[in-house]
Amino acid sequence: MTIQNPSVSIKHLDLAFGAVKVLQNLNLEIADGEFLVLLGSSGCGKSTLLNVIAGLLEPTDGQIWIKGENVTWAEPSERGIGMVFQSYALYPQMTVEGNLTFGLKNAKVPKDEIARRVARAAEILQIEPLLKRKPGALSGGQRQRVAIGRALVRDVEVFLFDEPLSNLDAKLRADLRVELKRLHNNLKNTMIYVTHDQVEAMTLADRIAIMKGGKIMQLGTPAEIYGKPQNLYVADFIGSPSMTFFKGTLKGDVIAIPGHDLPLGNYDFKERPADGTPAIIGIRPEHVMTGDNLRSAPCTTEVTVDLVEPMGSDTLVYCEFGGETFRIRMDGQAQVTPGDRLTIGIDPAAASLFDTESEVRL
Repeated sequence: MTIQNPSVSIKHLDLAFGAVKVLQNLNLEIADGEFLVLLGSSGCGKSTLLNVIAGLLEPTDGQIWIKGENVTWAEPSERGIGMVFQSYALYPQMTVEGNLTFGLKNAKVPKDEIARRVARAAEILQIEPLLKRKPGALSGGQRQRVAIGRALVRDVEVFLFDEPLSNLDAKLRADLRVELKRLHNNLKNTMIYVTHDQVEAMTLADRIAIMKGGKIMQLGTPAEIYGKPQNLYVADFIGSPSMTFFKGTLKGDVIAIPGHDLPLGNYDFKERPADGTPAIIGIRPEHVMTGDNLRSAPCTTEVTVDLVEPMGSDTLVYCEFGGETFRIRMDGQAQVTPGDRLTIGIDPAAASLFDTESEVRL
């Protein structure tokens, strides 16, 4: 995907701490007004990349361009960015209004302009009743809104978020996630958001960059990342629970896994491998057919239920299949107990096939 006039452009970026390579030849272009999420497990380099974009860390090599200007060696204050950290980092002795105006006063912004920006941020974030309170009198969610407001009043083109919701409880995270999405829809600013939470990534992002070892493993829309993971790492990382993987061999129109031959049907191969090629097939729990859906299944089999996890809206069922612990997502009202025999259907056309050696999608 080529982006004309990207808002942020990262070119051949390297960062090393001694012999440890944290970012490796990283290239990324972010469109104007795009919400891009950097997703990965701890230590993958996502927060480091955000800090390099912000100017808080200096790269070993490569360039960073923001709004058409090379800012690789520019000070953070000269980059036209606003950053929201994981910790609220509010001044406890100041009111909310004081926290919002502090940076603007230091930058010698005129009083009437400060008032306009604070009023606008307070309205957007719904913190108008809180302006005279101090941070100690606020809840965690309210403090995070103030932290976002402090970035918002800078009136910049690019916002950087470093896991801003990770300190909040589950319900508050869900509520603020909606507010962040609404904020982006209203402002249309470029936003780069770091998280290890795939639900946040899938619900917020226009595109997701999944990182591992300082590299981007896949860059795409949430639908592309979920539906067509380009390698085994992404396939295993995305999904809760993740895919179940089976090692097998391609033979004509089937993939042979231990004890079963699964028809490939209309699987969309990039390039059809030769017969006898070892492959790995990954099947998501939600792509296993049960009940009335079995009518459209290209093949069915029986399994014995080992474990049941009721989760309200759905039920996760664990069983043994093809030598692996196989997970099946069923309706929340499904009446299933351990020991039951269950007929299931599998459609490999909805699955993902990977090369055994390179782990790249076939």
